[in-house]
Amino acid sequence: MTHRETTASVTAIPPLGVIEGFFGRHWPWSARRDYAGFLAEHNFDFYLYAPKADPYLRREWQQDWPEPEWNELRRLRASYRQAGIRFGIGLSPLELYRQPSPESHRLLEQKVRRINELEPDILCLLFDDMRGDLPELALRQAELATTAAEVTSATQLILCPTYYSLDPVLEKVFGARPAHYWETLGRQLPDQVDVFWTGPKVCSTDYPREHLLEVSEWLRRKPFLWDNYPVNDSAEKSQLLQLMAYPESHTGLRGLVAGHAVNPMNQPALSKIPLRTLPQAYREGDRYRPVEAFAEACHAQCPPDLARQLIADQATFQDRGLAQMDQQERQSVRSHYEAFTQPEARELRDWLNGDYAFDPACLTD
Repeated sequence: MTHRETTASVTAIPPLGVIEGFFGRHWPWSARRDYAGFLAEHNFDFYLYAPKADPYLRREWQQDWPEPEWNELRRLRASYRQAGIRFGIGLSPLELYRQPSPESHRLLEQKVRRINELEPDILCLLFDDMRGDLPELALRQAELATTAAEVTSATQLILCPTYYSLDPVLEKVFGARPAHYWETLGRQLPDQVDVFWTGPKVCSTDYPREHLLEVSEWLRRKPFLWDNYPVNDSAEKSQLLQLMAYPESHTGLRGLVAGHAVNPMNQPALSKIPLRTLPQAYREGDRYRPVEAFAEACHAQCPPDLARQLIADQATFQDRGLAQMDQQERQSVRSHYEAFTQPEARELRDWLNGDYAFDPACLTD
């Protein structure tokens, strides 16, 4: 494998992309393919297929995809190749590290070789949302990453640790973090392996410079940002539609991260509104204004009447949400969107109807 960002320009915009890594209602295959053109148009670099709802990447990862799903994956990969967007797969071998053995490594090698048939540009080895209270956790995960690195045909490997944030909720749900976990990972991982990090919180609103520099010291490499905005798959956030543009703090991330992957909402069309603003934040720097960027994104994504209605209702969707709307208000808001046929309006109506139910498998709120 060969990968590592050069130091030619510490102010260069890092690779930006989308990781479909949420719980709950997954995207249709057509929406996933559609994103290839959208990402290319808006100066994104990569797309990572890693939905928690794909059992053949997580709970049943040792099983092969049935032929219909495999054929969809091949079509998906072809769409991104045609668009010039790097394509990746996120494999979550559920708690494989808890029973280390030659057989464990053989099973991982077998799955990675199958994934190789898709010719991915990026392979992600994801140990998030799994029990982690093992003293040897970092060593075992580093060994598995080394095995994957030796077998994959991808030119980039990204590992997601079990503890990918300072957020205490991770230890509450997945057990006590082993001592010196991140420092051990940093020492043991091959240099070419990147490491996902979500910031001070699982769903961070900003990423302080001092925080990212400290994480870089622990990991002995810049963190690869896993940005959990605008994702809305948790018990609390499934009640919201997070449409607002990325905050001004994102303009200061140049030189501090190895890459920036965005975890979008369960609503693919509506997710495009905030996603449009991420490259803009990096590009414009001090000139970036989130409120103006949000309005521009709405008008670029939607016809004028729909854009104006979304702008007017943004605070209702993002700050109040379903939990603070009774049925009468939901119906009133829904009526604003009845006449629109665009996918954004359909997703909105489904959300107001409660069709994006919370998946209790998502444990980190």
